[in-house]
Amino acid sequence: MSDRSNLAISEVNHLTLPDPLPLDCGERLQNVRIAYETWGELNADKSNAILICHALTGDQFAASPNPITERPAWWTRMIGPGLPIDTNRFHVIATNVLGGCMGTTGPASDAPDGKPWGTRFPVITISDMVRAQIAFIDALGIDTLFSVIGGSMGGMQVLDWAEKAPDRVFTAIPIATAARHSAQNIAFYEVGRQSIMADPDWCGGQYLAQNKRPSRGLAIARMAAHITYVSEEALKRKFDRGLQDRDKTSFSFDADFQVESYLRHQGHSFVDRFDANSYLYVTRAMDYYDLAARHDGRLADAFVDTPVRFCLFSFSSDWHYPPSTTREITRALAAAGAEVSYLEIETDNGHDAFFLEEPLFEDALAGFLSANAVKRGIQ
Repeated sequence: MSDRSNLAISEVNHLTLPDPLPLDCGERLQNVRIAYETWGELNADKSNAILICHALTGDQFAASPNPITERPAWWTRMIGPGLPIDTNRFHVIATNVLGGCMGTTGPASDAPDGKPWGTRFPVITISDMVRAQIAFIDALGIDTLFSVIGGSMGGMQVLDWAEKAPDRVFTAIPIATAARHSAQNIAFYEVGRQSIMADPDWCGGQYLAQNKRPSRGLAIARMAAHITYVSEEALKRKFDRGLQDRDKTSFSFDADFQVESYLRHQGHSFVDRFDANSYLYVTRAMDYYDLAARHDGRLADAFVDTPVRFCLFSFSSDWHYPPSTTREITRALAAAGAEVSYLEIETDNGHDAFFLEEPLFEDALAGFLSANAVKRGIQ
């Protein structure tokens, strides 16, 4: 990110937590800053607040353009007046996760010595992210959230909210997620981390202090991860073996194929909007996530006697977090006696389907929120 972007980060909406934040690694972070955005009005009894939890490369700009990167909002299909997450009815809040790079405290932030944390930043977990969100919601004076909603890594946060603070969540909507990271996903993210750390401009994690960025390594990490977000069917439909701006192969290592050009574009555009160390920390947090392990290996025990109403979604062609992982969560919730519904959407859009046009998904999520808003007494 440019110097202009770093200046803009200091100007985003933020709140500094009043108390030190305890972390799972045993350390405590002082003066944690949470960057956030809101849409819609909070009602008089503060019962209509919805928290949006973003995925790995997301941010707090879910429904409004990002002033730092100048990219459009990432969930305009879902959040807004008259949309499934209706801002005429709900007060919607989105935060940048702990360890992120859009204004929330993370490795790109200044440490107490005034220098960027870099890899001196403590290793964090999904639970640490949620612990920071809970403290943030406390600081806003909101006792109970009407809903916590998130896809992918955001879905992990939703599950953690429901486990950690069930009395503070009326409904929970985990989307295309898992209760623990698989060995395959750990492997993909390790390839990405190693590509970043192998970049000579990584400088042992202290690249900001040396005015450098490991852009090549981060671009490769993004390319490798992005493959898991799309399905084989979608890649074939969009590209198949089509050549990129040529009639025949070049017999070189240029981007002969359209899919190669697409991945290179994904990698190169990513480095301008994301911090490499944040990528290391946030992917590691996902790797460490295993909700059942906190309950002696029994996932159902994480939700015993929960009052939370759940609605879970998966997508048939998602091989990053396949439907089987969501069915496992659904079975655990049912075993715990939770009120739970589950819908698998037939699509060839892969893991990223929840960002794309999926009418059945949108209608079902809207219906679940609306029905429960009536139960909650939200007009």
